[in-house]
Amino acid sequence: MDKKTIMFDASKTQQRSTKEVLEMVFDALEERGYNGIDQMVGYILSGDPSYITSHNNARLMISRIDRDDLLEEILKEYLKK
Repeated sequence: MDKKTIMFDASKTQQRSTKEVLEMVFDALEERGYNGIDQMVGYILSGDPSYITSHNNARLMISRIDRDDLLEEILKEYLKK
């Protein structure tokens, strides 16, 4: 049996797009009975992570993205730019 150490390269792991994270967070909020839009707006405006459920790691996922980037993604999608 070969007992070599394997190097983990985090840069090769697939990262989710901002849009994918927004969709996953929205779904997690809805699954828990929250109004996903209202909760996400509260988070974006305040920066308070308690607006986002920890269900399905939603809070962790959204907290890894800068709120300015979230807003930029939303505006791009809305304006289709």
